[in-house]
Amino acid sequence: MIPSVHGSVKVFLSALLATQICLGSLACAQQSSEPTADAGQRAAAPNIRSVDIGEGITLHYVDAGKGIPVIFVHGSLSDGGYWADQVERFREHYRAIAYSRRYNYPNENPARAGYSAIVDAEDLAALIRALHLEKVAVVGHSYGALTALFLAIRHPEMVRALVLAEPPAMSLLARLPGEKSKVGKAMLDDIEEKMVAPMRRAFRGGDREGGVAVFIDYVFNNPHAWEQMNPAAREETMRDAHEWDVMMTTGTLFPEIEPQAIREIRAPVLLVSGGKSYPFLGLIMEELARLLPNHASVVFPDAGHQMWYQNADECRKDVEAFLER
Repeated sequence: MIPSVHGSVKVFLSALLATQICLGSLACAQQSSEPTADAGQRAAAPNIRSVDIGEGITLHYVDAGKGIPVIFVHGSLSDGGYWADQVERFREHYRAIAYSRRYNYPNENPARAGYSAIVDAEDLAALIRALHLEKVAVVGHSYGALTALFLAIRHPEMVRALVLAEPPAMSLLARLPGEKSKVGKAMLDDIEEKMVAPMRRAFRGGDREGGVAVFIDYVFNNPHAWEQMNPAAREETMRDAHEWDVMMTTGTLFPEIEPQAIREIRAPVLLVSGGKSYPFLGLIMEELARLLPNHASVVFPDAGHQMWYQNADECRKDVEAFLER
């Protein structure tokens, strides 16, 4: 849900497709002029593949390595290339797969009403079936983590393990226990009034950049955040805004998620969060920890929502240790 353009270089699947050269991409890791001990032994960058998952929907993905399949799911204003560096490292011990969700680059799927994280979860289930993967580990960030959460609820037989990095399961804010109840409801009301509603109005009125600007300004708590971004960053951000063209006009940004459904998840779950992330996500992570029967948590105290960039190696090591257990 939260953008991946703040405080880091954005990595695009398109860069792998077009040139195989992009700052932070698999190809750049291969071509780096900085000497390393295994520079001559790096595996080739994985090819971009596509698969028809049915009903006229095609997903692009990369697939590298062997072993237990680990599927990486990106958040909003992003695409499968978000995970390029992690795919390179995880492929050493796992079958690492990163894909672009239905309406993110370079997919060109028809716009259909009703789009939400639930649809993304069904797409992910169809991808797992199409690749004959059976049970998988899923690593999701932001809206991708919400997708992974719905997958575990709707298709538990497919999930070996979950890694959830700050999913925006907003409906949980309305059902927090005890003293947190009032705070959670106030946060949810504020998000709806000052972010979701104006975004919806902008996109329905054809002002897609205005809709993205509302979102950026809100999450960064700065009414000038969007205008202060340089033109190149704004252009890159808009390239992955198409999912909101569909979601904000005929779909649902934050579908309801039942607390009881979360309690029934039996797969082991690792909750990953940043100590300096957005307060509403902190409350959601605390509630997930309360509801999930089989979970572990890791918090990176100096990281924000982009912990996968800010603490890339630490995130990878913690996830690998979790998967080994």
